Amino acid sequence: MPGNSSFATEMEGKCCLVRILVVDDNPAVRQYLRALLEQQSTWQVCDEARTGGEAIQRVQKNPPDMILLDFQMPDLNGLDVARQISELFPEIPILMVTIHLSRQLADEARRAGIRGACAKSDVGSIVEAVDALLHEGTYFPHFPPVSSIGN
Repeated sequence: MPGNSSFATEMEGKCCLVRILVVDDNPAVRQYLRALLEQQSTWQVCDEARTGGEAIQRVQKNPPDMILLDFQMPDLNGLDVARQISELFPEIPILMVTIHLSRQLADEARRAGIRGACAKSDVGSIVEAVDALLHEGTYFPHFPPVSSIGN
């Protein structure tokens, strides 16, 4: 029946949607990230959280396929949130999206269980990073080697 095959295709499309939780205390940034992510036909922002505590509750209640997480929030920082979520749900990839990106933060993020980090302002790297994490990779910026000259 033609009706059944279109239903199956529709169902296949729905089951292939990647559900992403966006965590940032700034509503404008959450809206920007949602718009950016949902340009990809298979990515859907399933929920948003304003604080780290809210993010942990939402993940426990309805675990997403992936999390985009801000570093600086009013209650917990992104590293603390990532540690707690990674302990409960180690299979959920977490991408830290921050304006405070540095070598030190990227190293701390790795240790906290975060699989990628990128700058909020770098639209291309956000999409690239989400794609890498969804394919079980990691995404961290390349920082030039620290020079020991003059020390």
